[in-house]
Amino acid sequence: MTTTAAITLGAFNMEAEHPTVLAAFWAEFLGSTPNGAGGNVYLEPGPGGFGMFITPASGPRPDRQGAHLDLTVAWGTRTAEVARAVALGATHRWDVLDEVPWVQWSTLADPEGNLFCIAEHPPKA
Repeated sequence: MTTTAAITLGAFNMEAEHPTVLAAFWAEFLGSTPNGAGGNVYLEPGPGGFGMFITPASGPRPDRQGAHLDLTVAWGTRTAEVARAVALGATHRWDVLDEVPWVQWSTLADPEGNLFCIAEHPPKA
C-alpha cells in the first residue's frame, strides 16, 4: 500500500529525570509552549515545528542513545544557534564541518545528556 499524504513529525517523545526542567530548556530553545500534567510535559509545536512529549524516566538511562534530533537552521546561523543552546544549558560536544559537502553540523547534549544536532546546509549554487 502506498500513501499519498505527506508524513510529518507530530512529536518527539523522550524520558527525563526532571521533565519540567528539561522541558523548560527545550521550550526556550525551540520557542514552544510547555503544558504539564501528572509529571508529563507536552511542548506545543511552534510555527512549522514539531511537538515534544517529555515523561518521567522509567529506568536508568541506557549507555547508548539510539536516536537523536537533527535540527536544521539557516546557512550561516549554526554557530549562533549552538552558542544560544549552550547559554540555555546545553553542552557542545563536537563539530563535523567537512565530512560531506552538503551539510555541516554540531552535536550537543541537552541538560540531561540527550544528544542532538544543529545542522546547516549550504545554499544550492
